Amino acid sequence: MTAEHREEENGRAVVMAVASGKGGVGKTNISLNLAISLASIGQRIVLIDADLGLGNLDVMMNISCRYNLSHVIAGRKTLEQITHLGPAGVEVICGGSGLQELADLSAFQHHGLLSQLHQLQKRSDMILIDTGAGIGRNVIGFCLAADYTLVVTTPEPAAITDAYAVIKVLAARKYSGRIMLLVNMAPSFEEGKKICRQIAQVADRFLATPIYEAGVLCRDEYLQTAVCMQKPVVLAFPKSPFSRGIQLLSNRLTHTTPMQTADEGFFRKVVNWFF
Repeated sequence: MTAEHREEENGRAVVMAVASGKGGVGKTNISLNLAISLASIGQRIVLIDADLGLGNLDVMMNISCRYNLSHVIAGRKTLEQITHLGPAGVEVICGGSGLQELADLSAFQHHGLLSQLHQLQKRSDMILIDTGAGIGRNVIGFCLAADYTLVVTTPEPAAITDAYAVIKVLAARKYSGRIMLLVNMAPSFEEGKKICRQIAQVADRFLATPIYEAGVLCRDEYLQTAVCMQKPVVLAFPKSPFSRGIQLLSNRLTHTTPMQTADEGFFRKVVNWFF
């Protein structure tokens, strides 16, 4: 975010949850490459793997994550000790499985953990949360606490249906943030735009919920090549169609003010949700 945006936000990082109703739509790849792209244009970025079941950011980044939030919760490590420095200076926290243990903490443990997490949010510009697939309690909790929710879909009918399910749940919970829709693996830019418009129109008509277009990412053979190399595509192939689409989204985000500006921090909201 710009300096002006950070001042409006009382000095706390803006938080974006990346979600999808269906697995296999490229959500984690988008989270990773978006984080690097934002960091490359001067943003201080934290990327948290909050897929409680199948987190694999460490594999995709070719880094070794021996510790995660569960070790912080247990008091064995500090947040600083489990944070890895990734490409372009992105701070990476792997394996958010420890978050499901929040409900078992004492008041003293809560205070200590929230203090560390609060500092993390104060020293960064944006925190990206790579959630799991589906509309489970954990996923929705992260989304409701975030300033933005980026919903990722593909042109596949099942993916569109499940992406709409995420939007429907957030609307039912009176989500006060901004819902953005990204169409991935589109056969063409025009087809992707068409899907965005269709979902936005249905959400407006039946849910009275505005959906903001985040962009369209077309099928790109360079992406799979980069995955096999265990290297982010924005670094391996910065001029590829996928990389250019991610860069456009990065630029858009740095010039967008979040709708949700409550003083309460993201992590406190997550803790309250788990309770």
